[in-house]
Amino acid sequence: MSQQSRKVAIVTGASRGIGAAVAARLAEDGFAVAVNYASNAELADKLVHSLRASGASAIAVKADVASAADTARLFDNVERELGKIDVLVNNAGILKVTPLADTSDALFEQTFGVNVRGTFNTLREAARRMNGGGRIVNFSTTALALNLPGYAIYNGTKAAVESMTRTFAKELRGRDITVNAVAPGPVATELFLEGKTQEQIDHFASMPPLGRLAQPDDIASVVSFLVGPDAGWVNGQVLRANGGLA
Repeated sequence: MSQQSRKVAIVTGASRGIGAAVAARLAEDGFAVAVNYASNAELADKLVHSLRASGASAIAVKADVASAADTARLFDNVERELGKIDVLVNNAGILKVTPLADTSDALFEQTFGVNVRGTFNTLREAARRMNGGGRIVNFSTTALALNLPGYAIYNGTKAAVESMTRTFAKELRGRDITVNAVAPGPVATELFLEGKTQEQIDHFASMPPLGRLAQPDDIASVVSFLVGPDAGWVNGQVLRANGGLA
Protein backbone atom coordinates (compact mmCIF):
# COMPACT_ATOMS: atom_id res chain seq x y z
CA MET A 1 0.00 0.00 0.00
CA SER A 2 1.38 3.41 -0.91
CA GLN A 3 2.12 6.09 1.67
CA GLN A 4 -0.63 8.16 0.05
CA SER A 5 -3.37 5.52 0.44
CA ARG A 6 -2.61 3.86 3.78
CA LYS A 7 -3.87 5.42 6.98
CA VAL A 8 -1.48 6.44 9.74
CA ALA A 9 -2.01 6.02 13.48
CA ILE A 10 -0.11 7.33 16.50
CA VAL A 11 -0.48 5.37 19.73
CA THR A 12 1.08 7.10 22.72
CA GLY A 13 2.59 5.10 25.56
CA ALA A 14 2.60 2.06 23.30
CA SER A 15 5.71 0.14 24.34
CA ARG A 16 3.78 -2.24 26.60
CA GLY A 17 0.42 -3.12 28.12
CA ILE A 18 -2.76 -1.71 26.61
CA GLY A 19 -0.84 0.62 24.29
CA ALA A 20 1.15 -2.24 22.77
CA ALA A 21 -2.04 -4.25 22.25
CA VAL A 22 -3.70 -1.26 20.57
CA ALA A 23 -0.70 -0.71 18.30
CA ALA A 24 -0.70 -4.38 17.30
CA ARG A 25 -4.44 -4.39 16.60
CA LEU A 26 -4.29 -1.23 14.49
CA ALA A 27 -1.38 -2.68 12.52
CA GLU A 28 -3.49 -5.80 11.96
CA ASP A 29 -6.31 -3.52 10.78
CA GLY A 30 -4.00 -2.10 8.11
CA PHE A 31 -2.77 1.11 9.69
CA ALA A 32 0.81 2.29 9.54
CA VAL A 33 1.56 2.66 13.25
CA ALA A 34 3.81 5.00 15.20
CA VAL A 35 4.68 3.42 18.54
CA ASN A 36 5.33 6.30 20.91
CA TYR A 37 7.30 5.72 24.10
CA ALA A 38 8.81 7.91 26.80
CA SER A 39 11.71 5.82 28.08
CA ASN A 40 11.66 2.10 27.23
CA ALA A 41 13.30 2.00 23.81
CA GLU A 42 13.99 -1.72 24.06
CA LEU A 43 10.34 -2.70 24.40
CA ALA A 44 9.22 -0.21 21.73
CA ASP A 45 11.82 -1.46 19.26
CA LYS A 46 10.87 -5.07 20.00
CA LEU A 47 7.21 -4.31 19.28
CA VAL A 48 8.06 -2.49 16.04
CA HIS A 49 10.25 -5.40 14.93
CA SER A 50 7.36 -7.80 15.59
CA LEU A 51 4.88 -5.62 13.68
CA ARG A 52 7.23 -5.30 10.71
CA ALA A 53 7.84 -9.05 10.71
CA SER A 54 4.09 -9.52 10.25
CA GLY A 55 4.10 -7.20 7.25
CA ALA A 56 2.99 -3.97 8.91
CA SER A 57 4.52 -0.54 8.56
CA ALA A 58 5.64 0.68 11.98
CA ILE A 59 8.13 3.02 13.62
CA ALA A 60 9.10 3.78 17.22
CA VAL A 61 9.22 7.43 18.25
CA LYS A 62 10.54 8.62 21.61
CA ALA A 63 8.64 11.61 22.99
CA ASP A 64 7.42 12.80 26.36
CA VAL A 65 3.88 13.94 25.56
CA ALA A 66 3.91 16.15 28.67
CA SER A 67 6.34 18.33 26.70
CA ALA A 68 4.84 20.49 23.94
CA ALA A 69 8.14 20.52 22.07
CA ASP A 70 8.48 16.72 22.24
CA THR A 71 4.90 16.32 21.06
CA ALA A 72 5.49 18.57 18.06
CA ARG A 73 8.59 16.54 17.20
CA LEU A 74 6.55 13.34 17.52
CA PHE A 75 4.11 14.56 14.89
CA ASP A 76 6.99 15.86 12.73
CA ASN A 77 8.70 12.47 12.78
CA VAL A 78 5.53 10.56 12.00
CA GLU A 79 4.61 12.86 9.12
CA ARG A 80 8.11 12.51 7.68
CA GLU A 81 8.33 8.73 8.04
CA LEU A 82 4.72 7.58 7.53
CA GLY A 83 2.60 10.51 6.34
CA LYS A 84 -0.12 12.76 7.78
CA ILE A 85 -1.97 11.37 10.77
CA ASP A 86 -5.44 9.82 10.49
CA VAL A 87 -5.75 8.31 13.98
CA LEU A 88 -4.53 9.44 17.38
CA VAL A 89 -4.84 7.16 20.41
CA ASN A 90 -3.94 8.91 23.67
CA ASN A 91 -2.98 5.91 25.79
CA ALA A 92 0.03 7.36 27.64
CA GLY A 93 -0.69 7.84 31.32
CA ILE A 94 0.49 7.18 34.84
CA LEU A 95 -1.35 5.87 37.89
CA LYS A 96 0.06 5.97 41.40
CA VAL A 97 -2.53 5.21 44.06
CA THR A 98 -1.99 7.58 47.00
CA PRO A 99 -4.36 9.30 49.41
CA LEU A 100 -4.85 12.92 48.44
CA ALA A 101 -3.41 14.18 51.74
CA ASP A 102 -0.23 12.16 51.15
CA THR A 103 0.27 13.25 47.52
CA SER A 104 3.45 15.27 46.99
CA ASP A 105 3.63 18.31 44.76
CA ALA A 106 5.92 16.35 42.46
CA LEU A 107 3.47 13.47 42.07
CA PHE A 108 0.58 15.86 41.48
CA GLU A 109 2.54 17.69 38.77
CA GLN A 110 3.70 14.45 37.16
CA THR A 111 0.23 12.91 37.06
CA PHE A 112 -1.46 15.99 35.64
CA GLY A 113 1.52 16.58 33.36
CA VAL A 114 1.30 13.21 31.60
CA ASN A 115 -2.42 12.48 31.83
CA VAL A 116 -3.84 15.96 31.17
CA ARG A 117 -1.14 18.10 29.59
CA GLY A 118 -0.03 15.12 27.51
CA THR A 119 -3.53 14.69 26.13
CA PHE A 120 -3.85 18.45 25.61
CA ASN A 121 -0.54 18.60 23.71
CA THR A 122 -1.45 15.79 21.31
CA LEU A 123 -4.98 17.09 20.75
CA ARG A 124 -3.63 20.52 19.91
CA GLU A 125 -1.20 19.08 17.38
CA ALA A 126 -3.94 16.85 15.93
CA ALA A 127 -6.20 19.87 15.46
CA ARG A 128 -3.52 21.48 13.34
CA ARG A 129 -2.31 18.44 11.44
CA MET A 130 -4.82 15.58 11.30
CA ASN A 131 -6.39 14.57 8.01
CA GLY A 132 -10.09 15.18 7.55
CA GLY A 133 -12.12 12.14 8.50
CA GLY A 134 -9.70 11.29 11.28
CA ARG A 135 -10.36 9.51 14.55
CA ILE A 136 -9.18 10.42 18.05
CA VAL A 137 -9.48 8.09 21.04
CA ASN A 138 -8.52 9.34 24.50
CA PHE A 139 -8.21 7.18 27.61
CA SER A 140 -10.23 7.70 30.76
CA THR A 141 -10.98 5.14 33.50
CA THR A 142 -13.90 3.36 35.12
CA ALA A 143 -12.24 4.29 38.44
CA LEU A 144 -14.07 7.61 38.03
CA ALA A 145 -17.35 5.81 38.72
CA LEU A 146 -16.04 3.89 41.74
CA ASN A 147 -14.60 6.73 43.86
CA LEU A 148 -12.03 4.42 45.42
CA PRO A 149 -9.78 5.86 48.14
CA GLY A 150 -6.33 6.72 46.80
CA TYR A 151 -7.55 7.59 43.32
CA ALA A 152 -8.46 11.26 43.85
CA ILE A 153 -5.61 12.79 41.84
CA TYR A 154 -5.71 10.17 39.09
CA ASN A 155 -9.49 10.50 38.81
CA GLY A 156 -9.12 14.26 38.61
CA THR A 157 -6.89 13.90 35.56
CA LYS A 158 -9.29 11.54 33.84
CA ALA A 159 -12.29 13.76 34.57
CA ALA A 160 -10.38 16.49 32.75
CA VAL A 161 -9.74 14.14 29.82
CA GLU A 162 -13.43 13.27 29.55
CA SER A 163 -14.36 16.95 29.59
CA MET A 164 -11.84 17.76 26.86
CA THR A 165 -13.09 14.83 24.80
CA ARG A 166 -16.69 16.06 24.72
CA THR A 167 -15.77 19.68 24.02
CA PHE A 168 -13.06 18.96 21.46
CA ALA A 169 -15.49 16.83 19.44
CA LYS A 170 -17.60 19.96 18.95
CA GLU A 171 -14.64 22.21 18.25
CA LEU A 172 -13.67 20.04 15.25
CA ARG A 173 -17.06 20.57 13.61
CA GLY A 174 -16.92 20.44 9.82
CA ARG A 175 -13.84 18.21 9.49
CA ASP A 176 -15.51 14.79 9.91
CA ILE A 177 -13.17 13.99 12.81
CA THR A 178 -14.59 12.03 15.73
CA VAL A 179 -13.29 12.36 19.29
CA ASN A 180 -14.17 9.69 21.84
CA ALA A 181 -12.76 8.15 24.99
CA VAL A 182 -12.43 4.63 26.34
CA ALA A 183 -12.74 4.09 30.09
CA PRO A 184 -11.45 0.61 30.97
CA GLY A 185 -11.97 -1.17 34.25
CA PRO A 186 -9.17 -3.32 35.71
CA VAL A 187 -6.95 -4.77 32.96
CA ALA A 188 -4.46 -7.58 33.48
CA THR A 189 -1.33 -5.68 32.52
CA GLU A 190 2.05 -5.83 34.19
CA LEU A 191 1.47 -2.37 35.64
CA PHE A 192 -1.85 -3.40 37.20
CA LEU A 193 -0.67 -6.75 38.56
CA GLU A 194 2.63 -5.51 39.97
CA GLY A 195 2.64 -5.24 43.76
CA LYS A 196 -0.79 -6.82 44.25
CA THR A 197 -1.44 -9.98 46.22
CA GLN A 198 -3.36 -12.84 44.62
CA GLU A 199 -6.22 -12.00 46.96
CA GLN A 200 -6.34 -8.41 45.66
CA ILE A 201 -6.20 -9.59 42.06
CA ASP A 202 -9.01 -12.08 42.67
CA HIS A 203 -11.09 -9.33 44.28
CA PHE A 204 -10.76 -7.06 41.25
CA ALA A 205 -11.48 -9.99 38.92
CA SER A 206 -14.70 -10.75 40.82
CA MET A 207 -16.07 -7.20 40.58
CA PRO A 208 -17.39 -7.22 36.97
CA PRO A 209 -20.46 -9.40 36.34
CA LEU A 210 -18.43 -11.17 33.66
CA GLY A 211 -16.18 -12.44 36.44
CA ARG A 212 -12.69 -11.71 35.14
CA LEU A 213 -10.12 -9.02 34.55
CA ALA A 214 -10.00 -7.48 31.11
CA GLN A 215 -7.14 -8.45 28.85
CA PRO A 216 -5.31 -5.77 26.83
CA ASP A 217 -6.83 -7.19 23.64
CA ASP A 218 -10.33 -6.52 25.04
CA ILE A 219 -9.54 -2.82 25.13
CA ALA A 220 -7.69 -2.87 21.81
CA SER A 221 -10.84 -4.25 20.18
CA VAL A 222 -12.86 -1.30 21.47
CA VAL A 223 -10.29 1.16 20.12
CA SER A 224 -10.33 -0.68 16.79
CA PHE A 225 -14.09 -0.19 16.62
CA LEU A 226 -13.92 3.51 17.47
CA VAL A 227 -11.31 4.26 14.79
CA GLY A 228 -12.98 2.07 12.17
CA PRO A 229 -15.76 2.75 9.66
CA ASP A 230 -18.56 1.29 11.78
CA ALA A 231 -18.14 3.96 14.48
CA GLY A 232 -18.44 6.95 12.19
CA TRP A 233 -21.57 8.18 13.98
CA VAL A 234 -20.09 7.83 17.48
CA ASN A 235 -18.67 11.18 18.55
CA GLY A 236 -18.01 12.98 21.83
CA GLN A 237 -18.72 9.83 23.86
CA VAL A 238 -17.05 7.90 26.68
CA LEU A 239 -17.27 4.13 26.21
CA ARG A 240 -16.91 2.34 29.55
CA ALA A 241 -15.27 -0.95 28.58
CA ASN A 242 -15.36 -2.65 31.96
CA GLY A 243 -17.38 -5.86 31.74
CA GLY A 244 -20.32 -4.25 33.51
CA LEU A 245 -18.35 -3.15 36.57
CA ALA A 246 -19.97 0.29 36.67
